[in-house]
This record gives sequence, C-alpha cells and structure tokens, in this order.
Amino acid sequence: MSSALLLSGLLAVTGGLLVLALVVLPAGHRRVPLSRLDPSVAPPTSALTSASAAAGAAVQKVLVKRGHLAGGTAALERAGMTITLADLALVVGLATVVAGAGGFLAGGVLLGLVLGVVPSVGAKVLVSLRRARRQAAFADQLDDSLQLMASSLRAGHSLLRAVDSVAAEAAAPTSEEFARLVNETRVGRDLGEALDEMAERMDSDDFRWTAQAIAIHREVGGNLAEVLDTVGRTIRERNAIRRQVKALSAEGKLSAVVLMALPFGIVGFLAVTNAAYLAAFTSSLAGHLMIGAAVVLLTGGGLWLRKTVEIRF
Repeated sequence: MSSALLLSGLLAVTGGLLVLALVVLPAGHRRVPLSRLDPSVAPPTSALTSASAAAGAAVQKVLVKRGHLAGGTAALERAGMTITLADLALVVGLATVVAGAGGFLAGGVLLGLVLGVVPSVGAKVLVSLRRARRQAAFADQLDDSLQLMASSLRAGHSLLRAVDSVAAEAAAPTSEEFARLVNETRVGRDLGEALDEMAERMDSDDFRWTAQAIAIHREVGGNLAEVLDTVGRTIRERNAIRRQVKALSAEGKLSAVVLMALPFGIVGFLAVTNAAYLAAFTSSLAGHLMIGAAVVLLTGGGLWLRKTVEIRF
C-alpha cells in the first residue's frame, strides 16, 4: 500500500514538473522573426489571396475608368453594406459565368443567357431592398433620436455631445449614421455640410428639416431643444399617418400582386396539364397578336396598379 502511494506521488510530481517545463516556463530557444516585428513588411499571403487581390484591383481599375466607382460606392453606403464595389462586381461576375455556363450545359443558349442575367439583376434588387429597408428604419427611429438629442441639450450638453449620445445609445442604422457624423466633424468637416449629406444619403425629408433647423439655430441662436421637440412631434405624427396609409394600402398591394401573377400562373398550369391548348397561340399569327396584346395590357395594368397603391404625402 505504501509503495503504491509512493509511486503515485512520484508520478504526480513528475507530471507537475513536465507541465511546468512545457507550459509555464517560457521557451528560451523560440524567437519571433524580426520581419514580423517590422510594420513596413507585409505579412506573407497565399496564392489564392494574391490572385483575389489582383482580380479586385483589376476590377476597380475598370470601374474607375468607366466612372461607376463613385456611384456604386455611394449605393452600397446607402444600403449599409460593408463589401467594396470591386469585390461585389467580382462576385457577381463569377456568379454570372457559372450560372451562364450551367444554364448552357443544361438547356442550351437561351437558358444560359437567362441564368446569366440573374446574378446581376439579383445584386441590384438586393442592394435596392437593403437600401429601402435601412432608410425606412432610419425614418422610424428619427423621432426618438431627436427626443434624445433634445434631452441631452436640456441637460447642458453641447450640440456635438448630443449627437454623440445618439451615436452611442440609438439603434442601427441611426447609430451608424450619427457615428459617421461625429467622425466627420472630428476630422474638421463642417457640421452643416455633414448633416446635409447625411440627409441626402438617407433620402429623408424629415431629417432635411432637422438639418435646416440646426443650421438656422447655429446662425440666429435660440432654444434648440424646443425646436427639436417640435420637429420630433411633427415627424412622429407623420410616421403615424404613414403607417396608417401603409396598413390601408396593404390590401390593394396584395390584390395587385395576385392580379399580375394570375395570368402567368394560368399559363403555367395549362402548359403542364394541356400543352396542346397553348400551341395555337405560338403557331398562328392571331395567337402572336393576342400574346402581344396581353403583354401590352399587362404592362399598362401593372403601371396603373402601381400608381394606385403608391401613395406619397
């Protein structure tokens, strides 16, 4: 029994010494290369990373040459996307090639052309949807942001400190936009110019009024907290009306979607169940004329329905 305890103790001491030697004590022979300590030396990159960087640089040169870089970058900023325009164009280009090649191998030239257009159209739709969603969220949060600014001003803080409080406490995307506003003013940009550009970037008439109110206050003075309260109250009432209009027009929008999708659904159903019934439309002049008339009527009806359910105030 005593020999077993002695053996266990020796094993425990040996294990502790090994742990101390391998983990706790520093290894004297391991040194960091001097090249890793030099900030001017770039870290080593793989072949895939180098090829991706070279392709991105080439795409960016093409965008700059064609004059699409500024507009595309601004669109991505409005959508709140962190990806660069060159990387997005590279991804869309690769997806176009892959989808077009897959469609050509699966169904011929026509399917390849159709699938080749899908990535670029999908990217534009994605950017537009994210921009609209971000701008709508900013409009919904604006009245609370102005109330927070007015509370900070009543507490004795300066205007820039009130803007900083919104950047720190508000939800996204308001916090992101106000944080950018704070950073621009810190590097020396005029606050009025930054506010005007922010209003254009978010495409918000309510914030344009806010920027004008702040600009007038900086010139003539006055109680900015009361002005922001008044503007915030007006924006809150406008948001209530906008939500009510959205709720009342939801049924009309759903009806428009159903009416526009119904002809395509019927044609698809007949193509599966009774293809011979549709052959007359593609094999005679009268059928071609009827298809053309249907396209014209659908286009006109779609535009009319869009104007009916799109209410601006």
